[in-house]
Amino acid sequence: MNFAELERRDAADPLAELRNHFVIPKNTVYLDGNSLGLLTHATQRRVADVTGQQWGQDGISSWNQHGWVHLPRTVGDKLAPIIGAQPGQVICCDSISVNLFKALSAAFTVLDARGESRRARKQVLSTADNFPTDLYMVQGLQQLVGAENCELVLAEEAELLANLAHHITAETAIVMLTEVNFRSGRRLPMAEIIQQAHAVGAVVIVDLAHSAGALPVELDEWQADFAVGCTYKYLNGGPGAPAFIYVAERHLPTVTQPLSGWFGHAQPFAFDATFAAATGIEKMLSGTPSILAMSAVDAALDAFSDVSMEQVREKSVQLAEVFLALLDESGLAGEFDCISPLDSEQRGSQLSFAHPEAYAICQALIERKVIADFRAPNYLRFGFTPLYTSFKDVGLALQRLQEIMQTRTYLEPRFQTRQAVT
Repeated sequence: MNFAELERRDAADPLAELRNHFVIPKNTVYLDGNSLGLLTHATQRRVADVTGQQWGQDGISSWNQHGWVHLPRTVGDKLAPIIGAQPGQVICCDSISVNLFKALSAAFTVLDARGESRRARKQVLSTADNFPTDLYMVQGLQQLVGAENCELVLAEEAELLANLAHHITAETAIVMLTEVNFRSGRRLPMAEIIQQAHAVGAVVIVDLAHSAGALPVELDEWQADFAVGCTYKYLNGGPGAPAFIYVAERHLPTVTQPLSGWFGHAQPFAFDATFAAATGIEKMLSGTPSILAMSAVDAALDAFSDVSMEQVREKSVQLAEVFLALLDESGLAGEFDCISPLDSEQRGSQLSFAHPEAYAICQALIERKVIADFRAPNYLRFGFTPLYTSFKDVGLALQRLQEIMQTRTYLEPRFQTRQAVT
């Protein structure tokens, strides 16, 4: 393993300086940004200021003085260029799960506004291996409004991609897909899928949980209808950080959503007993925003201020290709079944491998200060965050993986016990 070559690549990396924006755990190779991104120094400073000065000294006046009341829109507009959207179509709020419920309900109102019969077009199409919360939200809505008005239809991902026209038909109301599969890292051709959906009159919701901040996203160019995403992965907003929701500008005048909380009112501080929705993207808000969490996201996004997402994508691909090359060089490639597409155009910013002892191997790696993660039933995931992952990191990860596999350390009993968070 030629570390000198890896260090030369790091020296030539145009994004290398961005690593200095992050708090890198000591002596640690962090390859889990696809689950929880690292803390930025800017976020540390912002949270200290919000607690010490804004909340601590200025108190409630900070809603106006420090712009707390506008943070959901401020953060949304900062997110917009990262996901290929013009300002005014993205708002930061709630969780992906809650925002999916809003988006699903709102998507049906788009169909209603066109005069579609709800019972004639009720199917919500998704993939069987979509992230479970996406599927749960449809199931919850179905329980609420009845199967005659909302019906979850699942397709195998490979079958869907092989024949879009067979699965997305005149009976499809909503296509709800995650651009990058959380287990395999497969990247779906969203532009093509949206084109097919629109051709038959369906509305599309895109989940960007494993896309935003890792690769170029072009929601406006794709003509997407709705999108949701989280900020705690590649956007580094912190554990449990608020999510975001995108609504295409063309839908904003007429779309509605059922969680009509006071922050989504046209005049929240009029305290009117009757709800009147805001006219813009603010109508997707519900309750009072979490200012501490949202301030952390706002600061974290500063790391993207002068970054080209094309550069991020280029480095992401290079990191993964180096990982695969070193895995092959180490002689371990035959022990791990790569379930991620080998064609970099067809995957996001992670590599996933099936192994019967994936969980134990992951725990052994973590003990050796290589932070990867495990997903059921038997997948070991390595995420590459180009803003702070170095090529040397990849080399160190493979070196330690090779040592663990050669010594079979992962078979020790302490690595076999499943923890609450896997």
